[in-house]
Amino acid sequence: MVRVRLATPMLQENDEVARENRTLFQERGIFVLNLMSSPGSGKTSTLERTIEQLPDGLRLAVIEGDIYTTRDAERIEARGVPVVQINTAGACHLDARMIKPTLDDFDLGAIDLLIVENVGNLVCPAEFDLGEDARAVVLSVTEGNDKPMKYPLIFRLARAALINKIDLLPYTDCDLAELERDMAMINPELKMFQVSARTGQGFEAWVAWLAEQTEKKKRGG
Repeated sequence: MVRVRLATPMLQENDEVARENRTLFQERGIFVLNLMSSPGSGKTSTLERTIEQLPDGLRLAVIEGDIYTTRDAERIEARGVPVVQINTAGACHLDARMIKPTLDDFDLGAIDLLIVENVGNLVCPAEFDLGEDARAVVLSVTEGNDKPMKYPLIFRLARAALINKIDLLPYTDCDLAELERDMAMINPELKMFQVSARTGQGFEAWVAWLAEQTEKKKRGG
């Protein structure tokens, strides 16, 4: 006789904790953004440039996900932003269970916007709900324009895409029109922003969108 043991799926357990996180964020009126990308896209530089341009009075905190180091968290802390580091020790993503205990390290009453910088990966992070309000993907033109079709889930679930390093566009083979067309085909509702974290180009529209979403959540929208 074969005995079969039914176990609770990992994602089901994660989703239960994500719902708890989401309820807490809703009660506090905190807008939570899950920022994702592949390694080397300029995600941390994008976050730094975003911090520079956020409106005065908008209170930000950051959770940094990395496999081993604290280098990205140190960069954010140097800008005067409350930050907590999560080291996954090999895991290629953050999940809701990792996020929950870090919230005790913040004064949630003093936060309007919480940005979670996920581990650099276009596959695994897309599968795990953290309890966030929105997901944004950073994709650099140096990666080529084939990534959305190769990794469609992360773009399908995102609300915003930042096409980074556009200052390097003349030096790449990236077809920007094709890239945007593919992303729109995968997710017609996706907001796209062409930016350069190095020069600051294009960040006004992105930061305005982010601030608008934050204020909407704060008002209970």
